[in-house]
Amino acid sequence: MKAPIFIYYQLDNYYQNHRRYVKSRSDQQLLHGQEYSHTSACEPEESSNGLPIVPCGLIAWSMFNDTFTFARESAKLKVSRSNIAWKSDREHKFGKDVYPFNFQNGSLIGGAKLDPKVPLSDQEDFIVWMRAAALLSFRKLYGRIEEDLEPGNVVVVNLMNNYNTYSFSGQKKLILSTSSWLGGRNDFLGITYLVVGASSIVISIIFMLLHLKNPRPYGDNSWNKKSLSS
Repeated sequence: MKAPIFIYYQLDNYYQNHRRYVKSRSDQQLLHGQEYSHTSACEPEESSNGLPIVPCGLIAWSMFNDTFTFARESAKLKVSRSNIAWKSDREHKFGKDVYPFNFQNGSLIGGAKLDPKVPLSDQEDFIVWMRAAALLSFRKLYGRIEEDLEPGNVVVVNLMNNYNTYSFSGQKKLILSTSSWLGGRNDFLGITYLVVGASSIVISIIFMLLHLKNPRPYGDNSWNKKSLSS
């Protein structure tokens, strides 16, 4: 595998597309911070101990917090965690002067904590998490290994299992992948195209056989001849 090697974590049976979950955020607060106070959509994670929460909402509160380290034989592999979020998100959706405030300070901790000294625009793992997935199984970019992996290499992964998926019968997976000029590997689109194409061919053959067995009769043009004779 040639560098860069992309590291993804995958969550299964996780409904990030649930209507209540998707709406529990404030895009204006992410951009402007505490200056924007209309955050009622973030309930029940709008405030804590009488103070506003930045960033508010269930999506931010439930941020993935497993950590991974990688080693090849006895040498640690360097994992880059910069430039993993979309540039448009970093520059236009998360404020450069917006810092976490009163975050994960309630009685119930949902997921990862954020560094209160680093602006949201620079906390890229958070930005990646805030882009909600459309399907119940999804992958999110964790980082990149900047070294080539050769055949026969043994990669040892040490993980801190923090994120609770057991309560909703979910699963967690770790994926290493490379990309080509076509982008990263995604079997879902290929399988979808094959299924739709094969279904279309089968349906076309069925309609053709039905037409050959019971052909549609030609129209009766006798009325047209009568109108011409009159």
